[in-house]
Amino acid sequence: MSHDLRTAPAALACWAGAAVLVTSRSLVALAVTVMAVALAAVLLRLGRARVVALAAVCVAVVAASCAWRLTTVEHSPVRELAAEHARVVLDIEVLRDARTYTVHGRESVVVEVMVRRAVSRDRDVRVRDRATAFLDGKADDLVVGRRLVMSGRLAPSDATEEVAVVNVSRRGPADRAAWWWEASERVREGVRGSVTHLSAEPRALVPALVDGDDTRIPDGVDEDFRRAGLTHLMAVSGTNLTIVLAVVMLLARGAGLRQRGLWVVGSCSIVAFVLLARPDPSVVRAAAMGAVGIAALGLGSRGGVRALCWAVIGLVFLDPWLSRSAGFILSTLATAGILLLAPALAGRLERWMPRWCALSVAVPLAAQLACTPAIAALSGEVSLVAVFANLLAGPAVAPATIAGLLGGLVALVSVPLAQVAGVVAGAGASWILAVGHHAAGLESASLEWHAPWQLLLLVVPVVIVVIAVVSTRPALFLGLSLGLLIGVWRPPQTGWPPEGWVMVACDVGQGDATVLAAGPGSAVVVDAGPDPPAVDRCLDRLGVSRVRLMVFTHAHADHVDGWPGVQDGRRVDQVAVGPTGGPSARGVPVHVVSPGETFTVGEVTAEVLWPLPDQPSTTGEGSAMNDASVVLRVQAGGIRLLLTGDIEPPAQRVLLREHPDLAADVLKMPHHGSARQLPALFAAVGARIVTISAGEGNDYGHPAAAALSLLRRQGATWWRTDTDGDIAIVRRDAEQTVVTQH
Repeated sequence: MSHDLRTAPAALACWAGAAVLVTSRSLVALAVTVMAVALAAVLLRLGRARVVALAAVCVAVVAASCAWRLTTVEHSPVRELAAEHARVVLDIEVLRDARTYTVHGRESVVVEVMVRRAVSRDRDVRVRDRATAFLDGKADDLVVGRRLVMSGRLAPSDATEEVAVVNVSRRGPADRAAWWWEASERVREGVRGSVTHLSAEPRALVPALVDGDDTRIPDGVDEDFRRAGLTHLMAVSGTNLTIVLAVVMLLARGAGLRQRGLWVVGSCSIVAFVLLARPDPSVVRAAAMGAVGIAALGLGSRGGVRALCWAVIGLVFLDPWLSRSAGFILSTLATAGILLLAPALAGRLERWMPRWCALSVAVPLAAQLACTPAIAALSGEVSLVAVFANLLAGPAVAPATIAGLLGGLVALVSVPLAQVAGVVAGAGASWILAVGHHAAGLESASLEWHAPWQLLLLVVPVVIVVIAVVSTRPALFLGLSLGLLIGVWRPPQTGWPPEGWVMVACDVGQGDATVLAAGPGSAVVVDAGPDPPAVDRCLDRLGVSRVRLMVFTHAHADHVDGWPGVQDGRRVDQVAVGPTGGPSARGVPVHVVSPGETFTVGEVTAEVLWPLPDQPSTTGEGSAMNDASVVLRVQAGGIRLLLTGDIEPPAQRVLLREHPDLAADVLKMPHHGSARQLPALFAAVGARIVTISAGEGNDYGHPAAAALSLLRRQGATWWRTDTDGDIAIVRRDAEQTVVTQH
């Protein structure tokens, strides 16, 4: 099948140009505009290379948009006030619905706003500038389109599209927005009201499916959907819009409307959908990609590809910062994969299976293949179950979305009647949740990608060719698919312990137990976890018969209660404790460590970095005892490790001040991955491998989504004992690898 790719160079050039220019200055964007115009003029005059000339014209238009927007930000009077950290009174309009978060047990709010007027002690300016506001307390009335007055102190923003960050001290009541925004908010409230009688997870997922409201999604669901490749379902995507459009246009066709009437109904549906889901960049992108899908239905893949290219050009012109958005990247690649690859794959599969089945396989497979390099670059992972999970979850997405939307509309008249539709939506959401949880729970749900992501640009085309070849051979295709499914479900187990292991984070439930290889049959053990049998089994599997040194970082039960399991059938030479103390045994000497002390045990060399001599509370509870944890910098097998106990931000901050050079290859995540972490510490450590010791289904929510997001921003890859079991850091051929064992 041929495709119209003449606009593809222009789309790619505009995309790349916008991604670079939004991080530069307005003068750079202006220079690019002038050069692109000159190039286009020369090529058009010569009458040659028209594809390049079109690309130059489009780049000039997008660069001009970047220059205009960057100039507006750079010369904004509000930006000048932010540089002075001025106190101001602002008249603002809400651009996106407020989102709540919790800091130190206190509920706070972040909201993106449009500043219309700013009044300081000596200035009164009227502008239309974007900013981000932070305030305390609830803010249920801060929805898109509403205006209010707030006062606070400005600070410079790191985002090039914003003029300031506002730390709000006082705010007034929000005025009602335009009728269309208020109407959309009533429908959103209706969607939430139609599922209030459901259990927590379906109650949170249905609004996410219908209008992108993911504020109530539990951390566990978010993490499982990420591993299963279903995250796109919790954010508004082109899929959501295509479902709504397909139903609306089917009803319109049944009512007798034809070509022109169908396009009018479709356009009105897109506008209504954007109002309902809010005009966030992701929603605008979804509207464009959904329109591309409709174009492909009417014009075929040839016209669909052309529509996709013009959609990319138009979107980066309207909002150049979209070019660097992960959602934009993944959505565009997925749409391109569906348009370019899915028809060919479906055509080959149709030779031996029904068309509906061929399309069901080809569409998610094409989308996943197209997105794989980008996913690896963004997350360092490649999901091995994404295609299977999407195949299983896909049939429930449309019923859950349509029923949820119907419930929101019916709730305008009768909430009890809307809850009938909510039952249908909840049933679909429950199936999707079951697929996500089970897929994420598979031992090899995702593959850690440690090689450069660019390598996938070569690997993926080879995989596509292989799939194309085997897709016409039913026995081979089904055999390979079944083999992959079995391999993911029950991956081949390596020998345990793996050869060359340096450190193992034991799966001991909600607690810590870390083992460092100190020679044949011997080890240094740091903490013993909460359960004696669990740590005993871990040490048995590692073949440890002698504990050269037992270190207790602090005296909390989840670090010391497993001590009898360490002693069971083993010789323990010495115990080391911090200022909080720890258990002891008859005949085993106990040593209280001090900062700066170093020791070498077999192949392990460690330095005590923390706590300081004046660290408060040797017998306290909670954070005081956590912050008195022993922190060790370890060299073992040529690998640098940082073992951090349960220290929290106050101790992390002082530790970083006392030891600016904390660089390590492997980090044991502080405090089981709690939300209380200091980003500067992780930046200073720079570890690319992080182990997190947490118990499955623990009541603390460890590891917290905020902690995992922090690791993701730092480019680190993490392993968790609650999902991965025992985690071994292995040294092989001068390289570090990770091997897990349930």
